[in-house]
Formats: sequence, C-alpha cells, structure tokens
Amino acid sequence: MQLREFLSVPYLLEAEAVEAAPGQWLVRLTYPELPGCVAEGAVVEHALRDLERRRIETILDLLEDGHEPPVPRPPLAGADPLWTARDLGLADRVAALADNPRAPVARG
Repeated sequence: MQLREFLSVPYLLEAEAVEAAPGQWLVRLTYPELPGCVAEGAVVEHALRDLERRRIETILDLLEDGHEPPVPRPPLAGADPLWTARDLGLADRVAALADNPRAPVARG
C-alpha cells in the first residue's frame, strides 16, 4: 500500500461524553483501532480536528518507525487525505514520507 491509501483507511470512530468535573462535560473521541488516537474537548468539532491530526500523525509515526498501521478495512477510493493533511498543517511531513523512495509505505 502507498501512503495515500494508508491515510484513506476508514477507522471506527467512538464518541462518548465524559464528566471532567461535576457538571463539566467533555466529548471524548477515539479511533480504537489506532494506538493512542484519543482527543477530548468541550466542542465536538475541535475534538474531531484534534483526533484527525492524531490519526495522521500516528500513521506517519508507525510508517517512519518501519511498522504498518492497522488496516481493518480497505481504503476509501474517494478520500482526499492530502487535503486533510494540508488543512491540519501536516503537508510537509506527509510529502517528506511520500517522496522518500526508501520510506516503508509498501507491503512486502
């Protein structure tokens, strides 16, 4: 698989309301299929943006360390993960890995 495909895998998203303090609630979002992919916030949209950033960073970290990210289902054909990476300020990091011919982005 290529980097774009890894970034297009649709992961299961879990959401829950958590009480941070009496009467103070946050939303906790997770991609449980990816290690450490958790975000919390008072505003769902902010937590989702943080979670998407963490998803991309986790996939990049795994690939840079020579490990394949989990692929529980096939990549979405119509996804545009590069747009998301640019929007989250990760375009340079994605481009560096995608442009590196020795980067571990293909299955053996």
